[in-house]
Amino acid sequence: MTTAATPLIGASPKVASWDAIDWRAIEQQVQRLQIRIAKATRERRWGKVKALQWLLTHAFSAKLLAVRRVTRNPGRNTPGVDGIVWKTAAQKLRAARSLQRKRYHPLPLRRIYIPKKNGKLRPLGIPCMFDRAQQALHLLALEPTAETLADPNAYGFRPKRSTADAIGQCFTVLCRKQSAQWILEGDIKACFDRISHSWLQQHVPMDKSILGKWLAAGYMEEGILHPTEAGTPQGGIASPVLANLALDGLEAVAKHAASSRDRVNVVRYADDFVISAASKDVLEMRVKPAVVAFLKERGLELSQEKTHITHIDTGFDFLGFNVRKYAGKLLIKPAKSAVKRFLDNIRDLIKANVATTAGQLIQLLNSKLRGWAKYYRHVVSKKTFAYVDHQVFLALIAWINRRHPNRSARWKRQRYFRRDGLRQWVFFASIRDAQRSTTLLDLFSTASVQIARHVKIQADATPYDPAFADYFTRRAQARSVSRLSWLGMAARS
Repeated sequence: MTTAATPLIGASPKVASWDAIDWRAIEQQVQRLQIRIAKATRERRWGKVKALQWLLTHAFSAKLLAVRRVTRNPGRNTPGVDGIVWKTAAQKLRAARSLQRKRYHPLPLRRIYIPKKNGKLRPLGIPCMFDRAQQALHLLALEPTAETLADPNAYGFRPKRSTADAIGQCFTVLCRKQSAQWILEGDIKACFDRISHSWLQQHVPMDKSILGKWLAAGYMEEGILHPTEAGTPQGGIASPVLANLALDGLEAVAKHAASSRDRVNVVRYADDFVISAASKDVLEMRVKPAVVAFLKERGLELSQEKTHITHIDTGFDFLGFNVRKYAGKLLIKPAKSAVKRFLDNIRDLIKANVATTAGQLIQLLNSKLRGWAKYYRHVVSKKTFAYVDHQVFLALIAWINRRHPNRSARWKRQRYFRRDGLRQWVFFASIRDAQRSTTLLDLFSTASVQIARHVKIQADATPYDPAFADYFTRRAQARSVSRLSWLGMAARS
């Protein structure tokens, strides 16, 4: 930072330019304070936690990071009810200086709806940019405490964790012959919309005044202000962490409801969870009632339609994966419903681009095919990848026939397909760059993806504990090698 002498704390530090900020130094300043907050949380020194959180939320470095986060995320161009977005460097710097607790009053959320998997609509509340920045600022102070208090096997919306870690934990607790055989698939009804405000106010370790204002902000729909009496501010940056804090403790409650010989294990990703146990009776008579009581205290309840108890030989779907034992061997595969949704999306994309050039269509398809294959590359997916490639091939044949109904099959093959090694039917296009040189662009083959077992994160690892600093460094290095390998393979495909 050209203003290297800028202190961590300051009412209005004189930063010369947004573009001149040394973000690495800023991040290190904030991280040092976050580590202190996590340490105080582990020691249960709540007075010190509160004091350090106050210090962080009044730090100009933290305000800069908060503004940078909301102006870099995918929703940065989506305004709230005030219609304002921050695009210029001057606007961002002015916003960081204006983040004050005194006289802060959040605006109502802008209500929009997005489609769910079942065809229904999910309501989202879009805060204005200033409120998003306030949430990002206070999240910097809240997250170290939330991470320290988190359930060991909760993986959703947590730093350094992913769905691959949750699925890896499922494999760990279910793969052995002596592993639990019965699974409770838990689904919480409208979790984000129903969390009790009074519970959040009493138990979330953050500035109560700020939290109360967020929860009571209401939302605007068709020009009418509606109050919010329950739930977290969906669409807000802090919402996932607030929901995680409400659900933390579920793992301990489920385990305490049974004995150690019942082999109870919990894997949770946000508001989706599975609980394994040695018998169906343990889940029905002891674990499930304990979970229901735990949720009721927080204003939540299980969905009776979507909560099931199943045997591992029957299998269950979790996060788009199917987990099932075949003759005693645990195999995790892409869920059939997830494959169907993906292929429906691909077919719709191809049909909607009947007038698009082959090169443009390949670019649209490759981004989706690569992302989908990358998500499932850690499980038993080879046959599924081959099936997906075949279905895409059939959809492309239909696309070609609609474009050229009067051309011969031979002409169509020569125009759109080529041979590449052992692959006979590679859908391709010739692309001419600015220098007028021609290159071949091939459709990505999901079957070419190498299957590699994901190394699950340690359950107790947290980036806010210095004891795990070396662990996360080694993990980041391994992920970098894996990413380079993936990019090289994708380029060859």
